[in-house]
Amino acid sequence: MNLETDDVIILKGLAFYGYHGVTPEEGKVGCRFSLDVTCGLDLRAAAASDDVEETISYELIFNVVRDSFSEKTFKLLETLAQHIVDRLFNAYGDIDWIQIRVAKPEAPIPVVTGEFAVRLTRERPK
Repeated sequence: MNLETDDVIILKGLAFYGYHGVTPEEGKVGCRFSLDVTCGLDLRAAAASDDVEETISYELIFNVVRDSFSEKTFKLLETLAQHIVDRLFNAYGDIDWIQIRVAKPEAPIPVVTGEFAVRLTRERPK
């Protein structure tokens, strides 16, 4: 990535219950998902002014993530993650790049411990 700063807003360990998945059972029963979202943007003005108007409130970012997660269902974690990224870019023009990790700790696979996840890193389309 071509970054002016290393400034980020991080939302980590968000947990949601959803119905995303390939199997019909996942669409009926659902399961828990865990998300980490990192948004790269210049935070120098906010850091200097202590003014929330100079940044993007993490609560507002959370609201977009939450709404994007639940507004429709997807078979693939990849598609769900991209949908959330697209919605964040559409909502906030100041975000230069986004990294998102979507995990399904209780995927219907016979494993004692562990999780299954995808991570996408996207720059704002030019």
